Amino acid sequence: MFRITQYMHELHARVAPESGEPALRVRSGIAPSDGVQASGPRRLPGPVVIWNLIRRCNLTCKHCYSISADTDFKGELSTLEAFAVMDDLKHFRVPVLILSGGEPLLRPDIFDIARRAKDLGFYTALSTNGTLIDARNIERIAAIDFDYVGVSLDGMGETHDRFRRKAGAFDASLAGIRLCRDLGLKVGVRYTMTQDNAHDFEALLRLVEREGIDRFYFSHLNYAGRGNKNRKDDARHQLTRSAMNALFDTCWAGIERGEAKEFTTGNNDADGPFFLQWVHRRFPEHVEAMRARLRQWGGNASGINVANIDNLGNVHPDTMWWHHALGNVRERPFSAIWSDPDDTLLAGLRTWPRPLKGRCGKCRHAEICNGSSRVRAEQVTGDVWQEDPGCYLDDEEIGIEPGGERVTLKPWIRLVQGRAA
Repeated sequence: MFRITQYMHELHARVAPESGEPALRVRSGIAPSDGVQASGPRRLPGPVVIWNLIRRCNLTCKHCYSISADTDFKGELSTLEAFAVMDDLKHFRVPVLILSGGEPLLRPDIFDIARRAKDLGFYTALSTNGTLIDARNIERIAAIDFDYVGVSLDGMGETHDRFRRKAGAFDASLAGIRLCRDLGLKVGVRYTMTQDNAHDFEALLRLVEREGIDRFYFSHLNYAGRGNKNRKDDARHQLTRSAMNALFDTCWAGIERGEAKEFTTGNNDADGPFFLQWVHRRFPEHVEAMRARLRQWGGNASGINVANIDNLGNVHPDTMWWHHALGNVRERPFSAIWSDPDDTLLAGLRTWPRPLKGRCGKCRHAEICNGSSRVRAEQVTGDVWQEDPGCYLDDEEIGIEPGGERVTLKPWIRLVQGRAA
């Protein structure tokens, strides 16, 4: 995750020191005993865990990484098993639990699990499509006092409904957002941009402003589940660049007005170097301090600061890696699985620098983005360490000779017995 607002506040403190904001904080002289890497993503005490408690969902979204559907999936963790997992996560110093699905509100014990998470002291977030938040359950949601409720909106009106494959989904989700907002819950919008919904991006930004929504999360399409099957619809690079510049401009304007709204992005760590270029155009005297700050961020944290537990208890480097299980919490505690040095993928993700190839291997920004999505690289090329085809920076921007060959996006093809169907 790239926290645009955080870095812009620090930049604003340098540009306008009278604002009283903390200036760019650049770590220096870090010793190994500090428990922090001098290079690569800064390690948290334990990873943020995104937990898909249930795979069932009342929607069948085009980009769903878990390929959820409105049917029961056998073998999901019981309430008591979930409690035992949380005890281990707490002991392992996991700071954040994001309760997701499927649609987590379809799980009958969701409030029992959420209450246990809050009682154990986790920062507890609810990741939902929002359509099931209504007058019948909003008081229970508010009573849990979730630290954050994230609701998916992938366009306005009919655009969102087509994306989510259900008429009326937009209105139901927006109603859920308003209920959360009106009861004082911190609520945000998650938006995944593709060619199919890019035309609604700026309208969504205006909606977030108009409705007083706390956070806007821009997700790039990652190639997992239905997102992989529909990767031909991924936003092209110029479209992504335009959206990022609009997002940066919107965030900066809000900071100058003194607004508290948060803007973040996910699933493409090229956003860090691209933001550095935005800083260079506007405030060149501050670009080196920001470059050092972004090195501290360190880019992609899959398998390092981010982990996933799926509905069956399988542990993955993040939510996009369901095709690679590190272990299962029914067989070994999460803490043991996450600490096991023998998994080749996990070891590679934690290597600094990662063994990147192609454009990523030559890129001058690798220490900032850390190779971005290894899932996109693997799905398109078959090699987890090849270049990320989702990188929207050009050759000159990454410091390599222009005009070279690069991995291009290929549509997903169904294979039957090793052959294209």
